[in-house]
Amino acid sequence: MSSIHPIHPPAMQSQPTSDPRTPPRAIKAAGRASAPQRFNPIRLLQTPSVLILLAWMIVPLAMTIWFSVNRYNLMAPDQTGFVGLENYQFLLEDPAFWPSIGNTALLIGSVLAISVIGGTLLAVLFDQPFRGRGIARLLVIGPFFVMPTVAALIWKNMIMHPVYGMLAFVMRHLGLEPVDWLAEYPMLSVIMIVAWQWIPFAFLILLTALQSLDNDQKEAAQLDGAGPIRIFFYIVLPHLKRAITVVIMIETIFLLSVFAEIFTTTAGGPGTATTNLTYLVYSIGLQQFDIGIASAGGIIAVVLANIVSFFLVRMLARNLKGANEK
Repeated sequence: MSSIHPIHPPAMQSQPTSDPRTPPRAIKAAGRASAPQRFNPIRLLQTPSVLILLAWMIVPLAMTIWFSVNRYNLMAPDQTGFVGLENYQFLLEDPAFWPSIGNTALLIGSVLAISVIGGTLLAVLFDQPFRGRGIARLLVIGPFFVMPTVAALIWKNMIMHPVYGMLAFVMRHLGLEPVDWLAEYPMLSVIMIVAWQWIPFAFLILLTALQSLDNDQKEAAQLDGAGPIRIFFYIVLPHLKRAITVVIMIETIFLLSVFAEIFTTTAGGPGTATTNLTYLVYSIGLQQFDIGIASAGGIIAVVLANIVSFFLVRMLARNLKGANEK
């Protein structure tokens, strides 16, 4: 008898089965992940801009780092060579370095306090309807568009001058002795000039944020018997929290490089009373002609600016995250 072999059915290829419990979004995401990525021609068009931007930032930074570790004085161009961290050591041992750090912190903190408080009060005031509000807003915004050098000259010669300045005129009519502000109170004078320029910026940001506040909340609080002070502290101020954070972050970055006001009014003096880190780098590089030590100061300024920016960005992100969760 011939042996009869059983006929086996052909092996069925295993096909992936989708779990009916899997959400459609997950199935689509898995499909996109497994699909090969196609070349996007738009990225090729963006490449030149990105390369130019990187070169614009990296080349000056790399040159500054190179000069900061080399001996390079314009008065002795033949004495060059690699010195490592010697320029940083000389800068840290400079008697003007640590006072400049303190003056920078004092200037930034004072201007931030004045501009944020003044900008908040002005924003609340100009949010109220009154005749001529548009013209008044333009007058408040005006100082922000004045060049720093021009603003410093106006304050130095027309307002703070001890003989024919506006403040001296008022003090003489009140029977008081005029004050030479730039000689007796140099740092206070610089703070007043810089704050006068930055209050309008804070006012613009905070007024824009204040106009997005729903008036129904104020009316409900007034019906419950809340006065203007309670409404300001419990409704208006929490609403302005994110805008105030933005103002602090932007102003801090720009206030780290204040130079024109100091150069025009006090030239960093008397002594080092108004010398901030930016002016110290200028004086070392363009008055003492020591490019190596000045470059070391520039690197230190960049490091400090990045540290400050890191914490400010984290603070802003935390505020935005808290607002989104609400």
